[in-house]
Amino acid sequence: MSLTLADARTRSALISEVDTVVHLDLTSTDRYDLVTTITFACSTPGATSFLELTDATELTVQTADGTTWAYDGRRITLTGLAAQNTVTVRARMPYVTDGDGMTVVIDPADDERYVSGFTAMDIAQRVIPSFDQPDIKTSFTVSVTAPSHWTVLANGLFDRREGDTWFFAKTPRFSTYIFFVCGGPFVSKTWDEPYALAPSGSLPFGWHARASQAAALEREFESLKFVTSRAFAHYTTTFDEPYPFADYQQVFTPGLNWGAMEFPGCVAFRDELLTPGEPTAMQRHAMSSVIAHEMAHMWFGDLVTMAWWEDTWLNESFADYMGYEVSGRATGTDTWTAAALGRKLSAYSADSRRSTHPIAEDAENLVDVDTAFANFDMITYAKGNAVLRQLVTWLGEDDFIRGVNAHLSAHPFATATLADFLDALDAATDRDVRSWATAWLRTTGFDTITVSRDGEVPVLTRNGTRPHRFTVTGFAPDGSVAREEVVDLADEPVRLEAFAGLAVLPNALDETYAALELDAASQATLDAALSRIERPLTRGLLWATAVAGVQRGTRSTTSLITLARTQLIDEDDATVFEGAIGLALRMAATHSTVETVGAHLDLLAELARLVLASPKTHLHAAAERIFAHAGSDPVELKQRLAAAEDPAVRWMYVTRLAELGDSTVIAAEAERDRTTAGAHAALRSTAALPTAAAKAAAWERLVSGTLSNREFSAVAEGFWGIEQGELVAEYAERAPREFAAFARTQGQAMGQLIGRALPAIALPDGGEALVAELRAVVQTDVPTVALRGFNDHLDDLEHMRAATA
Repeated sequence: MSLTLADARTRSALISEVDTVVHLDLTSTDRYDLVTTITFACSTPGATSFLELTDATELTVQTADGTTWAYDGRRITLTGLAAQNTVTVRARMPYVTDGDGMTVVIDPADDERYVSGFTAMDIAQRVIPSFDQPDIKTSFTVSVTAPSHWTVLANGLFDRREGDTWFFAKTPRFSTYIFFVCGGPFVSKTWDEPYALAPSGSLPFGWHARASQAAALEREFESLKFVTSRAFAHYTTTFDEPYPFADYQQVFTPGLNWGAMEFPGCVAFRDELLTPGEPTAMQRHAMSSVIAHEMAHMWFGDLVTMAWWEDTWLNESFADYMGYEVSGRATGTDTWTAAALGRKLSAYSADSRRSTHPIAEDAENLVDVDTAFANFDMITYAKGNAVLRQLVTWLGEDDFIRGVNAHLSAHPFATATLADFLDALDAATDRDVRSWATAWLRTTGFDTITVSRDGEVPVLTRNGTRPHRFTVTGFAPDGSVAREEVVDLADEPVRLEAFAGLAVLPNALDETYAALELDAASQATLDAALSRIERPLTRGLLWATAVAGVQRGTRSTTSLITLARTQLIDEDDATVFEGAIGLALRMAATHSTVETVGAHLDLLAELARLVLASPKTHLHAAAERIFAHAGSDPVELKQRLAAAEDPAVRWMYVTRLAELGDSTVIAAEAERDRTTAGAHAALRSTAALPTAAAKAAAWERLVSGTLSNREFSAVAEGFWGIEQGELVAEYAERAPREFAAFARTQGQAMGQLIGRALPAIALPDGGEALVAELRAVVQTDVPTVALRGFNDHLDDLEHMRAATA
């Protein structure tokens, strides 16, 4: 059972002034040992409260006279507390492989061990004893004993090393969910960043990665350093509050369930983000935006924190918006095009499900942490990002930043709420921020902006409830811009007299969050001229709108694939090409039938083949990845495999060959690529083999409980082959029941992965049996986090079936 809001409020009223001193011994390979001393104040002497520590195998607790304790495997109950208390906990703790706690990963490239204490939400208790809720902040003074050849990283500034023990300076007080420590034989690239407000005039910075990723870190370091330095300069000149910590380390960690995590002064990234080959355009956008996203959290989240999880959006929406905005400024690239082609579409999908919720949720609706965990979704991230972008457009950037600075300066190292944030914005502007917040933050769903014609005059109408400010562009038949205006659209339709006879695109710069429905004349002109439209962002928006049309059933999958085949051959922007062709492949997989999926893949493979034969070398990386997923000629696939150098691309070819029935290439590639990524890819490829025996063996592994988080995802990904609907139909029908039973034995992180592992491919009955089973299973006792995934998948399947009917 996860922590309830009621228990959190009771404990928060009692406990304050917390300081934590922790020593971890990571030298053993079968468990780790900890000694933690926690000092704290209690507002009501004689009261009872509790620390959390999950699954300690050995435990002793030393308390002051008169204080007694008991342990039930998760909570250390403390009875008879004094006004000031000191509690020392000694424990032996298990390593895990699911990313929820002290996660151990063995790198098959060199058999080296890496250990990372992943926390987040209420997971700190799986690493150290703590008051594990966001509004009880504590300082940390950490020391770690580790194998002699390891590097150890933690939240605090590295102080000294004595033998095999690493000591870190005391941190400011922050929430337990962002405590972090990790160790292993990392390779490191470090530098000092000038910072006038630091005592020495500079701060230590670093990038760290597994030893087997040394070549990739060396290749990418200057780019990673550049984005880090530029983002740091932006934040420290934009925010009035100084950078709150003593250094800034960034580490590519194996086994992390998130894309990255904002641990103060020591940010963790999924190690897959450090690609083995040259990153593609979209991968570079992803990396730079995540760097800027996590750095924004040093202020929004780490410095100023929500009191309970209903205000998670104050962390994540803000960081997501700043991630794209600041990384674009840092790199001089159009990151909002990448957002339009990826992040934002996921928001519309999430907002179409029954699980949608307001960006700013009511605390009482998040009754416990597991319920709150499910709200770490694309409403909180992507929709919140898009809505903040509209706020900046509506409010003006200067007023927005003034309000942000007032908010940060009012609550340093403390907690804050939506009301606090609105107070700060309200003081910075004459506009009615509270009404705006009610319309945008307290409601669900999205508006639709419709273009109709009164004769030749375009008319914009809003179907919804929110005020919108955006750019409207009028296009000539050749795709050139003929006119452009900023428009405010609310209850009353807006006539565009000056746009008479032009093709019209509202929200052409993607400034607001709304679906688009174009009139037939505008749609036909923009489809025909798509590749000739000047702005990449506008082209990206049009591709995203076309995909949304497939999802809503207003455009057929074949129409989208044909549009990709005819227009992307003339596309020259690497971000637009990669994003659009990737979306087309996804729609081919999810919105085709078993009869049409092969033809759709053939069209995409033909497009990729033509681009690979063209002089547009900057598009080749994306085209090759599409061909590796869509090609159907084993001879050609083997030829391209032989010529490919990027290990990730080679594994794509191997997996596609396996899907087509060729198992001969898997073992050779696994021997060639003895990395964690290679081991997971080999699992994925083996699960993709199209035989009854291979599927039976893969299924047994999938629900066995023996796989790590990464292994489970790899097997699930390979199992549901894009053209294997008929072969796996039996398992698709079994999946809801058997995955639900498996989820009942797992924790938060694996529950989320299980919920995401259901099939999203063309099935012979159109998914009817899978939908029926899901409808039945979600009525049973499924753990909260997995249940959210099951319900979301059910909604997506029902929308898909309606759209393709």
